Amino acid sequence: MSKTTLSVQGMTCNHCKMSVTGALKKLPGVSQVEVSLETGKVEVQHEAGVDRAAMARAIEDVGFDVVG
Repeated sequence: MSKTTLSVQGMTCNHCKMSVTGALKKLPGVSQVEVSLETGKVEVQHEAGVDRAAMARAIEDVGFDVVG
C-alpha cells in the first residue's frame, strides 16, 4: 500500500469533504481517503498503480483545485 497527500483548495464544508472522498474512492486501487477541511490536506491510501495525476483529475472533476 502507498500513501499520497494532496493539497486541495476550495473545500469548506462536509458536502465538499464527501464529494472529494467519493470521487477518489471510485478510482480502482484506492482503499482509504481522509480529508481535513482545516488543513486542506487529503490523504489517500492506494495500490502502487494509482498515480497522483489520476487522483488530482478526480478531485478537479468535482470542482476543487489541487495545488502543489
